[in-house]
Amino acid sequence: MVCYMLWLLACCLLLLLYSVRLRSGWSHGHGPRSFPVIGCLVAFYQNRFRLLDWYTELLAASPTQTIVVDRLGARRTVVTANPVNVEHILKGNFGNYPKGKPFTDILGDLLGTGIFNVDGELWYAQRKLVSHEFSARALRELEFAVLEDEARDRLVPALGLAAARGDAVDMQDLLRRFSFDVICRVSLGVDPGCLDPALPAPRLAAAFDAAAGIIARRGAAPVAAVWKAKHALDLGSERRLREEISVIHEAVMDLIHTRKKERALVNGGDGRRSDLLSRMIECGYPDEAIRDMVISFIMAGRDTTSSALTWFFWLLTRHRDVEREVLREIAGGASHAAGGQGKMRVLHAALCETMRLYPPVAWDSKHAAAGDVLPDGTRVGCGDRVTYFQYGMGRMESIWGADAAEFSLQRWLSLPEDSAPPAAVAGVSPFKYPVFQAGPRTCLGKEMAFVQMKFVASTVLRRFELLPVDEGRVPVFLPLMTAHMAGGLNVTVRSRGDQIAAAAAAAGSKPVAAAGTPQLSTPSASS
Repeated sequence: MVCYMLWLLACCLLLLLYSVRLRSGWSHGHGPRSFPVIGCLVAFYQNRFRLLDWYTELLAASPTQTIVVDRLGARRTVVTANPVNVEHILKGNFGNYPKGKPFTDILGDLLGTGIFNVDGELWYAQRKLVSHEFSARALRELEFAVLEDEARDRLVPALGLAAARGDAVDMQDLLRRFSFDVICRVSLGVDPGCLDPALPAPRLAAAFDAAAGIIARRGAAPVAAVWKAKHALDLGSERRLREEISVIHEAVMDLIHTRKKERALVNGGDGRRSDLLSRMIECGYPDEAIRDMVISFIMAGRDTTSSALTWFFWLLTRHRDVEREVLREIAGGASHAAGGQGKMRVLHAALCETMRLYPPVAWDSKHAAAGDVLPDGTRVGCGDRVTYFQYGMGRMESIWGADAAEFSLQRWLSLPEDSAPPAAVAGVSPFKYPVFQAGPRTCLGKEMAFVQMKFVASTVLRRFELLPVDEGRVPVFLPLMTAHMAGGLNVTVRSRGDQIAAAAAAAGSKPVAAAGTPQLSTPSASS
C-alpha cells in the first residue's frame, strides 16, 4: 500500500509539473502531438524510420519554422529551420549556445579536448592556432600535391580498370577510401593506402569506421542512460568502442613520438614536413593536445567531402543536362591541376545545390547555457537542446521558393558573378545555408573542401561516365555522424573517349586527356 501511494504521488507530481510547463509557456512553439509524462514518444516511435522527413514536415507546417519536442527519456529540444533563429544561435547570442556537456560526453572518448569537442577559452585558443595553420601556404600546397598523387596513382586507375572490365563499383566506398588517404596524408603525414589494391585494409581506417558508427549510435540512442551504463560496465558496443579508440590513440601517439625523433635528427634543416601533425609539434603543444587536434581534423574531413561527392555524382546521373553543362565547363576551364579550377561557376553551383539537398551533416545541436527567447518568440530553457536542421532548411519553400525540392542550378547561377569566389557559398547567407556552420564556428576547412570536391569531380567527369546499376533506385539519406547513402552508389563505369573531345570543341578549347592519360600536373606557385 505504501509503495502504491508513493507511485501515485509521483505520477501526480509529474502531471503537475507538465501542466505548469504548459501554462508557463515552456512548450511554446509548434511540434508533434504530446501527452503528459511521455511527451511525443508515440509519434516519435511511429516516425522513427523517417525522422528527417517527419521533422521537415513539422517545420514546414509551423508558422515560425520552429518546433518544440518533448519526449520521455530526452531533454527538451527546440528544432529550427528559421534563418533568423540560426543567426541568433550561431552569432547573435553565440556565447549562450555552446556544444554543451551532453554533446561532449558523446564524443569525448574519441575527440578528447580537440577543437570540435570543446567550448570557451580552450576552443578559442585552438581555433586561433588552426586558423593560422589552415591559411599557411605550405599546408595548401601539400593538399594539392596529395590530391594529384592520389588521383593519378589510385583513383583514375581504379576507375579505368572498372571501365575496362565492365565491373560495377561502389562510388561511395571508393570516395571514402580516397578521402581517408588524403586526410591522413595531410594531417598525419602518412599514407594508409586505402585505395591501393595491393595493400591490406589498414587497421587505422577500420578503427575510425567502427568508432564513428558506435558514437553515432550513442547520439541516436532514445535514452542516454543506456549507453552510459554500458560504458560504465564496459559491455557490448562500449567495450568495442574502447578497443577501437585505443587503436587510434596508440597509432597517433606513435606517430607523434616518431616525428619528434625525426625532427631532432633534422634539427631545423630542409627535412621539415608540412603536414598538420608536424606543424603542431613545431608549435610546442603537448602530445595529448596534438593527438586530439589531429583526430578531430581527420573526423571532420574523412567523410564530409566523400558524402557530398557521392550525392553529387548520383544527382548528375538523374540530371544529364546538368552533367553536360558541368562537363562543358570542365573541358574549357582553367588548369586541370589541383587548385586550378578557378571559379568554375557551374560546377560550384552544382556542388552547392547538392549540399543544399543532401548536407554532409544533417543537423547540429547546441545546449543553452541560460534561458533565452529566440527571435521568433520560442522560449529556450537552461540546458535545453537547440538544433538547427540543415536537411530541413534545404527543403523549406519559405527559404528557397516553390521549387525547393528540385535540383536547380539557377538559384546559384542567377546571383552576381562576383559574389561567388571559389571558397564562398555563392553569395548566399550562411544562416540560410549553414552547411559549413556560420558565425565564429564557421568551418575552417571550407576552402580545402571545395578544392577537393572540385578536383575530384573534374578528374572523374573528364574521363568517365557513371551509370547507376539500378537506374530507378532512389537512395536513402542516412544521417550518421556524417550522412551516408544507404547501400552505397553502385555504378558501372564507361570511358568518355570522344565525348570529352566534343565537349572541349564545343567550349572552344583543345581536347583534354581521356582515360588512360591522366596528365595531372604539379601545382604551380600561384596555387
